[in-house]
Amino acid sequence: MDLWINAIQGAVNQGILWSIMALGVYITFRLLDIADLTVDGSFATGGAVCAVILVNGGDPIIAILVSTLAGCLAGWVTGFLLTKCHIPAILAGILSQIGLYSINLRIMGKSNIPLLSTKSLYDWGYSAGLKTTQASMIVGLLITVMIIAILYWFFGTELGSAIRATGNNEQMVRAVGVNTNFTKLVGTTLSNGLIALSGALITQQQGFADVKMGIGAIVIGLASIVIGEVIFGNHGNFLVRLIAIVTGSIIYRLIIALVLQAGLSTDDLKLLTAIVVGVALTIPHILSNRKQVALYKKLTKEVDENA
Repeated sequence: MDLWINAIQGAVNQGILWSIMALGVYITFRLLDIADLTVDGSFATGGAVCAVILVNGGDPIIAILVSTLAGCLAGWVTGFLLTKCHIPAILAGILSQIGLYSINLRIMGKSNIPLLSTKSLYDWGYSAGLKTTQASMIVGLLITVMIIAILYWFFGTELGSAIRATGNNEQMVRAVGVNTNFTKLVGTTLSNGLIALSGALITQQQGFADVKMGIGAIVIGLASIVIGEVIFGNHGNFLVRLIAIVTGSIIYRLIIALVLQAGLSTDDLKLLTAIVVGVALTIPHILSNRKQVALYKKLTKEVDENA
C-alpha cells in the first residue's frame, strides 16, 4: 500500500513540475498555432544551465532565473529563424533543437552532471521534516500558481491579446496594423523560457542533469494539453484552460505511474505515452461525431413529427 501511495505522490509531484513545460508548449501549440519542436532542446538547456551554476556553488534561485533566460534565448533564436529567415516553423524548431544538443554539451562539459552534494530549492524540506518529493511538490505548486497568474494577466494585456489573435487569424491581425512577426517572436521566447524553467526545477528535484533529458518532452507537453482539454472541454475562460493543462499533466503522470506499478516495463514507457496521446486526441472527435449524430436524429425526428 505504501508503495502505491509513494508512486501516486511522486506522480503528482512530477505532474506539477512538468506542467510548467506544458504551459510553455501551450503558448506555441494552441495560442500561436505553431508546431515548435525546440522544446526537447530548451528543456535540456534549462537543466544544463541550472546544473552548472549549482555545481559551481551558485544559489538555486539564481540558477532557476538564469536557466529561464537561457530558454528565452533559445526561443528567440527559433522565433528569429521563423520570422526573419522565413524558415517554416517546424523546421525552425528542429534546427534549434539540433543546435541546442551540441550547445548543451558545451555548457555541461559532459553528458551528465550529478547534483547530490549541491544546494537546491527543496533543501528547506529537510529542516521541516518533509521528504524531497513533498518539498518539491509544495515549491512546484507555488511556482505553478504564480506562473498561471502571470500568464493570465499577460495574455489579457494588449500584447498578450495580439499574440492570441495572431494564432486565431494572422491575416486579420495584420490588417489592423499588428506586427505578427513580433508577436511570434515574443511567443516563442516566452514559451521556451517556461520550458527551460521546468527543466531547471526537475533537474534540482531529480538530482542530476542529462543532455538527453528533454527527449520526448514535446509529446508529454501535448499529452498534458490534450488530456486537460478532454476533461474540461473547450471552455472559453482562459484561466480555466491554464488550470486544465496543469490538471492534464498530473493525470498523465498518474496514468503512467499506475500502469508502471501494475507491472508494465519501463522499456514500454514511450509506447504507452504514444498510446495515451493517441487516445486523448481521438476522444474529442468521437464525442463530436456522437453529438452530430444525436443532433441529426433529433432534427430528423422533429421533421417527421411536423410532416
